[in-house]
Amino acid sequence: MTKYSTNPKVDFYFEKAEKWREEFELLRNIALDCHLVEELKWGSPCYTFDKANIVLIHAFKEYCAFLFFKGALMKDPDNILIQQTDNVQAARQVRFTCVEDILNVKDSLKRYIYEAAENEKNGLKVELKKVSEFEIAKEFQDKLNDNPNLKEAFYILTPGRQRAYLLHFSQPKQSKTREARVEKNIPHILAGKGLND
Repeated sequence: MTKYSTNPKVDFYFEKAEKWREEFELLRNIALDCHLVEELKWGSPCYTFDKANIVLIHAFKEYCAFLFFKGALMKDPDNILIQQTDNVQAARQVRFTCVEDILNVKDSLKRYIYEAAENEKNGLKVELKKVSEFEIAKEFQDKLNDNPNLKEAFYILTPGRQRAYLLHFSQPKQSKTREARVEKNIPHILAGKGLND
């Protein structure tokens, strides 16, 4: 099997890594061995098939991971895919804390990469929850009811931006914190911006 080449724009990510360096290099080689194209997206190595995102390498404090963008579509016979939180709809991670973790599932990772690429080739899509199915924090609903301009601006936003705000507003347990988040973000919503714009 011919190994695809590394992308010089991505090299710095591996060179600067203090933690997980060996793990990253191994994950990189696995992705490239599967004929994926290496790109830099969101500041991380991303591997694509026909310009579709397949898998991303990313680091956390306690582990590093392969993130399959449409992991929810995958069969997962080895039971290695992890849904990060209940709010993550499409992506799934495979987590590693050492090189041995990766070596133990190397063959599975390759099978999963090929399955993900096949899913892309077949045009499979993850059925995402509609925005209307997400809970609206009472504090935000009150503002929408009181301010027609805010309501109009919110519903003009893309579904992804709406979801991000709804999740952000509903996360805190205390009403006071939810209220503060809503107040802080009203100007962004009125300006047509997303949570992270």
